[in-house]
Amino acid sequence: MKTEAILIVDDEPSQRDILAGYLKKKHYNVLTAGNAADALDLLRRNNVEIVLTDYRMPGKTGFDLLREIKSAYANSTVIIMTAFGTIEDAVAAMREGAYDYLTKPIDLDELDLLIQRVRERSRLISENRLLKEQLIEKHSFTEIVSQSQEMEAVLNTAARIADSRASILIRGESGTGKELVARAVHYSGGRKEKPFVAVNCAALNENLLESEMFGHEKGAFTGADKQRRGRFEIADGGTIFLDEIGDIPIATQIKLLRVLQEQKFERVGGSQTLEVDVRIIAATNKNLEEAIKSGGFREDLYYRINVVTLEIPPLRKRRQDISLLLEHFLSRYAKENKRKKLTYSKEAWDLLTRYDYPGNVRELQNIVQRSVVLSRRDTITSNDLPQLLKQHLSEENIPADKQKRALPEQVDDLEKGLIFEALRMHNNNQSKAADELGISERNLRYKLKKWGVK
Repeated sequence: MKTEAILIVDDEPSQRDILAGYLKKKHYNVLTAGNAADALDLLRRNNVEIVLTDYRMPGKTGFDLLREIKSAYANSTVIIMTAFGTIEDAVAAMREGAYDYLTKPIDLDELDLLIQRVRERSRLISENRLLKEQLIEKHSFTEIVSQSQEMEAVLNTAARIADSRASILIRGESGTGKELVARAVHYSGGRKEKPFVAVNCAALNENLLESEMFGHEKGAFTGADKQRRGRFEIADGGTIFLDEIGDIPIATQIKLLRVLQEQKFERVGGSQTLEVDVRIIAATNKNLEEAIKSGGFREDLYYRINVVTLEIPPLRKRRQDISLLLEHFLSRYAKENKRKKLTYSKEAWDLLTRYDYPGNVRELQNIVQRSVVLSRRDTITSNDLPQLLKQHLSEENIPADKQKRALPEQVDDLEKGLIFEALRMHNNNQSKAADELGISERNLRYKLKKWGVK
């Protein structure tokens, strides 16, 4: 028997009994009421999924009951039962929120099919709601893996502007996580129920980019065999993320500027002006100021997109995040590949935490994934790591910036590496890690606090 109930509301006892008997044979949980007042009382005390209500009843009508249900019990679906002479009233009730109507005498097979449709619709709505909640959770700021002060400062600023309409320019090297931050801004703000649409501006030539962003009419160019909506139309009410905005051609920049200023545009080959409400988040790894000087980027567009700037530091400048990311991606790919007890050897860990990652987080992620796939034991060794990484760290290829670093800074990095390694080996047990390192637990906690490690 179903836990959710079907409520039958009709002032005719014979009609109630026929419908209730049929639905009970179909193993539905059925409740009955002779008037709207009793129906509302049952709604208060039960989880009612579907309400089958007669339209014409003494006192409050089915139309009155519909309005009260829509106001107080929005998750309950209402189906109106009506005689042929009141079909116009039933149609009016549907405009007020009723799902459908059935004419009397009720066709029981038709009723069964309608209930199945309602249940399927409810299931899809529930699944869609769950997926949206999971999407919002997945792309929230709390899901961004970081413990460095540099990255925390960026995320704090991003969180403060999530609810605003201000355009954002995210700057940083390739692979630092610019789109990840853009999604977190969107899904933490008031537009989270609306679309987040990403456009890779560097991947398309000028003609394709304009059509992709603004859409096109049928016959606008060779191959345009039907009308197509652009990314701005699709993103209406939400956020559009323009990745690598520095690669947009000047002609397209002019049209983009108009959208930012007026929230209006026309499809390629069209004359109808369309209006949208879209928040712009742009990203670039280029020096836009230099591009303005050379004539490759419009200055007025630059100031439109650059209301708030988020500068994401490269991974080599937030080394505290490396160990955290290594553990995070190891856990993810071990789970994906059904590897239960997977860890790094001391030598592999040393190589991975010393490396500078010129490709940033994306490179680190790829290295870990590759290592998990290639490893045949429960421990990832240096043999599972790319040869390029080991060559980069050889004595002959010590990066110039490390050679110039002051001794205290290098000592501090060495100390961090030893402490993080000890914590990792002891599953973050600070007491055991301190014993292995030969320092007091209080001293260990002091150092972690000084480095901003939670």
